[in-house]
Amino acid sequence: MPPSNRTRWFILALLFFCRIGLGFQFQTLGSVAGELTEQLRLNYTEIGSLIGLFMVPGMILALPAGFAGRFMSDRFFIGLGLIALAAGGGLAAVADSFNLLATGRLICGVGFVISNIFFAEVVADWFSGKELATAMSALVMAWPFGIAMGQIGHGWLAVNFDWRWAFVAASLYCLAGALLVMFFCREAPESAKASGGFKFTLNRNEVLLVVIASAVWSLFNAGYVVYVSFAPIALVAGGYETVSALGIISIASWVMIFSGIACGHIADRSGRHDLMLYVCMAAAIVALMILFVSPLAVPSSLLFGLIGVAPAGVIMALSASAMKPENRALGMGLFFSIYFLIQAPAPAIAGWLYDLTADAFWPVLFAMALFFATVLANLAFRFAQKRLPL
Repeated sequence: MPPSNRTRWFILALLFFCRIGLGFQFQTLGSVAGELTEQLRLNYTEIGSLIGLFMVPGMILALPAGFAGRFMSDRFFIGLGLIALAAGGGLAAVADSFNLLATGRLICGVGFVISNIFFAEVVADWFSGKELATAMSALVMAWPFGIAMGQIGHGWLAVNFDWRWAFVAASLYCLAGALLVMFFCREAPESAKASGGFKFTLNRNEVLLVVIASAVWSLFNAGYVVYVSFAPIALVAGGYETVSALGIISIASWVMIFSGIACGHIADRSGRHDLMLYVCMAAAIVALMILFVSPLAVPSSLLFGLIGVAPAGVIMALSASAMKPENRALGMGLFFSIYFLIQAPAPAIAGWLYDLTADAFWPVLFAMALFFATVLANLAFRFAQKRLPL
């Protein structure tokens, strides 16, 4: 294998390991929700709001971060973001109220948006035109890997020790990731950055394509986040113990790591990206429909992970086709601005539905609707792509 090929796969492996910290830190709230409702007297609307606060800074900071990418290295911003994730988790670990937890989650959200944009840009630069869907699939699978680690690890720490240790463990992981990125990450030798300071260089067609591509990604992720946050509650209502419920739902995230990469590779080889997406979204909806049949909880989680959420990388790869290479930093900033705007309210809406009805069916039904909307958004992207040349 040529040295340049070895280098790009090494960079991808490094970014995968470090990006796990984003999902690991995000999942803290969902895994210790039961302890927070008991010890801090929070309701599930507040729990959902705290989960969603992780995404709120992205509404404001994603586009400025894209502009800032013209002046500093991608490695700098990824490391800075991971340090902010560690700091926010540390504050949450000592919190004794909703307000302090909210502040910690907002700080985490700042780190999430800064690092997330530049994780994606580095991979797009290294793999542009060469197995991009495969590489993006591997990168985005770090998110469910971190969530799966948190579903098992954070829940175990909360039950056997204290819920605060979940935040401590996630923060230490993010800090370690920041050090690794600072020392070992390299930017692609042929990466292109637009010049012109803070000038908005995206043309009208790029803006529209980026917005629609982001909607596909946002709706898909919102459905996944609602699933991992509220599906365990559905299983507990069906008679499962909390740790067992978290473990069953985590199966989806564990198998998604492998199925997602396989899905991206198959899409690259076959060119049937859209067909794979539509089949997978149908499987996701079916998996959620059978979740409430207690004997089918494990098959439901397996179906959801093996097929339902497998096309994550295929969807993320849309971003690279929505903008010119020299506009990636700014384009990804716009992409994630829309992403956070759509995804941030989703957990709070799901929590409100649960508080209103005391029935976990309604948050899960909401997740089904989000997956169906993902299909509609992808159809809109393909329609626009044929009519809006870059």
